[in-house]
Amino acid sequence: MAPVASAMPAPANGVHSQEVEESPALPAVAAKKMDPSLKFLIYGRTGWLGGLLGKLCEKQGIPYEYGSGRLENRSSLEADVAAVKPTHVFNAAGVTGRPNVDWCESHKVETIRANVVGTLTLADVCKQNGLIMMNFATGCIFEYDEKHPLGSGIGFKEEDTPNFAGSYYSKTKAMVEDLLREFDNVCTLRVRMPISSDLQNPRNFISKIVRYQKIVDIPNSMTILDELLPISIEMAKRNLTGIWNFTNPGVVSHNEIMEMYKEYIDPELSWVNFTIEEQAKVIVAARSNNEMDASKLAKEFPEMLGIKESLIKFVFAPNRKTKAASK
Repeated sequence: MAPVASAMPAPANGVHSQEVEESPALPAVAAKKMDPSLKFLIYGRTGWLGGLLGKLCEKQGIPYEYGSGRLENRSSLEADVAAVKPTHVFNAAGVTGRPNVDWCESHKVETIRANVVGTLTLADVCKQNGLIMMNFATGCIFEYDEKHPLGSGIGFKEEDTPNFAGSYYSKTKAMVEDLLREFDNVCTLRVRMPISSDLQNPRNFISKIVRYQKIVDIPNSMTILDELLPISIEMAKRNLTGIWNFTNPGVVSHNEIMEMYKEYIDPELSWVNFTIEEQAKVIVAARSNNEMDASKLAKEFPEMLGIKESLIKFVFAPNRKTKAASK
């Protein structure tokens, strides 16, 4: 049986980007006329989100370059900005840990260096150069509470104060988000449990849970990258700033995703549920479970699909391996 991911050993080497695996090579695309009014500087070249952003820029004909500087090294960031002369900066770098956030519990200084010092340094360099920074953050800084009970449909809003500090990763993310509120040039995008149509990517939430021995079954807000990453580019074009819950509207449970996987991909899939209390015995850091209020993003982008509809359209339908049921 596949191991419970949280019980897997942490890597011996340090983690220096939000996602450390190399992104796949960019597919061949037809030459496009570049948009001279835009140029993106992207941090997180070897990460999942950073790699996907590069592909989207290629597809949309947006000039871009990856930053070569380290986030905590101010002079290297200043050199990147001077050399690239971007119109916008995307930060998809940071530390999440390998194989999961438990890594951060035993590497606190490294986590601070990347998630707090590095992010703030980049924001300040952008501020001094009159640049908007699109910052991929996390919504894993909240957990269901009395004002936002599970199943109520009441989600956490952008102005709510984080109430989850069960993991050191989440603690640093909440800390830096609060400090970034003072930067009027930053657009903070709260990503949650990211999912993409690439079901082979080990960072994909679906790829993770189908390998677990046991899963908890809790409704959560999630981010379908195939739909929302292009929206982040459009947000940059519109020069939007401030905090945004960057999730599809609504919630979906772990079991519901597994049922979809069974219907579209593998009819033989089976799984076992366990409780949060049982889960706590095999993980180091607690995990966040919450519903985010996506109404602000939905108002700006009314075409955005709800989480279950987006899962089917962008993830499961394109990957279908089973025969569709006859009507």
